[in-house]
Formats: sequence, structure tokens, C-alpha cells
Amino acid sequence: MPVTYEEFVDSRLGALLRYAVMLTGDEHTAQDLVQDTMVRVQLNWRRVVRSDSPDGYVRKMLTNQFIDLRRGSWIKRVLLRAEPDPVRAEPSDHASETAERDSVWTMLARLPRQQRAVLVLRYYEDLPDAEIAEVLGCAVGTVRSSISRALATLRTELVEAR
Repeated sequence: MPVTYEEFVDSRLGALLRYAVMLTGDEHTAQDLVQDTMVRVQLNWRRVVRSDSPDGYVRKMLTNQFIDLRRGSWIKRVLLRAEPDPVRAEPSDHASETAERDSVWTMLARLPRQQRAVLVLRYYEDLPDAEIAEVLGCAVGTVRSSISRALATLRTELVEAR
């Protein structure tokens, strides 16, 4: 018996929200992204549930929504804060840990959306190259080169920051 939309949402919404936070770096943007995606999922539920992997299908929809987030003109009018908050100095008792975390978020935010999505799919979702390619709709070689470029950029920024 196929799973209903409500059952799917009950079981996967938390994981999808955590994934979206990793993609966007902002909880509020992630909530909006998941909400928009879940509206599309509900409207296309018959197609989603017939797929081999409804979870993968929805993750692909969410990733595509993220990559296209700023392409549409409506988001430019609604988005109140285009750039992440600047890194602020924290009290010395746990400052280095917090500063390092903020620094990583800032560096990730500077990456192109596809590179960031590839890193999140690889290191947060722990997907192999073939599944990442399927989610992004690209070749496995493109996934590998995007990971390589993204990590090289992060390494360069990390060296410059120190």
C-alpha cells in the first residue's frame, strides 16, 4: 500500500528541514524553502509516490528549489537580508569554537549554490557521487569537479583567514 502525503510529511519533514538549513545557512530561509517544496510535492504527490524513491524525488525537488532560489524575481522583493550576518566576536570562553563555526558558515555561503549543494549532499547527507548526480541532474564527473572546486575554494579561504 503506497504511503500517503501526510505519512510522508510526518516521517521526513524534520530531515528535510535540517537538510535545507545546511543548504541555506539560515533557518528562516530553510523553512520557506521546505514549505514551498512541500506545496509542490503535495500538488504532484501522485508522481512523487510512483517514483522509485519518493524521498530522493523530494530531495531533488528541494535541491532544485535551493539552486533556483534567487533566479526568480519574486525572491528579490521578499528577501530582507541577502547576505549572511557578519562574523561577530564572541566572549573568550568559547569564542574560538563559535568563530570557527561562523567562519565555516560564511565561507560556505560564498560558494556558488551548486557547489554548496554538492558539499551538503556529500558530507551532510553522505550520498555517493551517482546519487548526487541524480539529485542535481548532472553527470558524475560534474559532481566530482564541483566537489574539487568547492574544497579548493574553501582551502584557499581558510589559508587566507589564518
